[in-house]
Amino acid sequence: MSLGIDLGTSELKTVLMDSHGAIRGQASVRLAVSRPQPGWSEQAPQDWWDACVAALAQLRSNHADEYAAIACIGLSGQMHGAVLLDCNDACIRPAILWNDARAHAEAAQLAHDYPAFADVTGSLAMAGLTAPKLLWLQKHEPQAFAVIDCVLSPKDYLRLRLTGQRITDMSDAAGTLWLDEARRAWFAPIVEACGLRLTQLPPLVEGDAATGTVLEPTAKQLGLPDGVVVAGGGGDNPVSAVGIGAVHAGDSFISLGTSAAIVSVTEQPLGNPNGGVHSFCHALPGRWYAMGAILSGASCLRWATGVLNQASEAALLALVEAGIPLSQAVTPDAPLFLPYLSGERTPHNDPQVRGAFLQLGHDSNPAQLGYAVLEGVAFALRDAMAAVMSTGASVPHCLLVGGGARSQYWAQLLANVLGREMRTLHNSELSASMGAAKLGFAAIGHTSLLATGLPIKNSFAPDAAQYAALTIRYNKYRSLFPAVQALHQLSST
Repeated sequence: MSLGIDLGTSELKTVLMDSHGAIRGQASVRLAVSRPQPGWSEQAPQDWWDACVAALAQLRSNHADEYAAIACIGLSGQMHGAVLLDCNDACIRPAILWNDARAHAEAAQLAHDYPAFADVTGSLAMAGLTAPKLLWLQKHEPQAFAVIDCVLSPKDYLRLRLTGQRITDMSDAAGTLWLDEARRAWFAPIVEACGLRLTQLPPLVEGDAATGTVLEPTAKQLGLPDGVVVAGGGGDNPVSAVGIGAVHAGDSFISLGTSAAIVSVTEQPLGNPNGGVHSFCHALPGRWYAMGAILSGASCLRWATGVLNQASEAALLALVEAGIPLSQAVTPDAPLFLPYLSGERTPHNDPQVRGAFLQLGHDSNPAQLGYAVLEGVAFALRDAMAAVMSTGASVPHCLLVGGGARSQYWAQLLANVLGREMRTLHNSELSASMGAAKLGFAAIGHTSLLATGLPIKNSFAPDAAQYAALTIRYNKYRSLFPAVQALHQLSST
């Protein structure tokens, strides 16, 4: 039995998987995000561990026999976070998360001072990545910076608590901006440009490698058998790819969770840093992926649910479906939504820009605004898809995973906006934790599950007439970005 642990931003999810790839149990615990200042986003690593302990207690209680048979653990987690440890492995401060925008000036500084580094690291310097956060700390919290002994990614803190080992994998390391993507090794010049030494970064392994066993006292605390092996694991998007079987060149998918991303697997690094595309290492050896990321995905729907005073996200979706049938073309002057609630990454690389509703009138109603939110996220993904394809990566169709994949309405709207078939999968909301469990099995020599996918639940073919009508609205959406960017800059002066 393999235990997959996925440390998300809003939830920690776990699954128990047998050697045939079947899910034998699952448990999850919600997580809160602290926003002490506008644009900041933090979590306490101890809260991650507490959530992990609570989730495993649920599994142990509800699936005792399967839990007792755990032989390995795989890890997946939110990328780009900065977990800062002192020489005693104590956290110096709360972790700064992927959607934290405080380091925008430092990111601009890195991009200006070292423009050629992007071709090595696979990405432009962006505020959400790990490297600029350390420059910010050096300037604004020098006492904390001075005692840093190691910088880990979020899921690697769970590994530390499990095994006592400071280790990261290639895919999470790729998201720091400190990795030479082609060589799959730390890139010393940019590490030093951030005021760090290579000795402050953890050793690197591939996602399917064994990184140690669970410490005996920790195994007793968690009720685990002796000698449980912990795999390298990886970042949430590449591990989700393993979960759904997206491991070959041309395999592509959309992850629609708190954030959203469109990913295409490649056999070599394919980048377009100036287009905001990330070229990162996959969680498996000898593979990479091109990714376009948007910072606010299904979280836009959650936000709109509160703003529009709806009882739940499901209630808002039902209201939209009843009021805005996808069989009817939306008029060009209907409300538009720009989903930049946390700034934007691909293709704009602007963490400071903010979202907007436009084309509002006295007749605008909650159903129209809810639809505009779903459509705006789809338009942002169309921006990201164009950027990914500019690298030479292919997107013939898209598997759709994450919480947003539960809505058939949204899946069809995405197909119509992108002009690509969308395929939803059974258990896709567990793709990252399932991928982690597969990597756990691989670490003990059971590799047959790595290329297996999930059963297709539904397919959504694009409607040609809707694609044409939505392209008109998309072009208007694209033209509005400079205006909202200028408005935010004006309001900041």
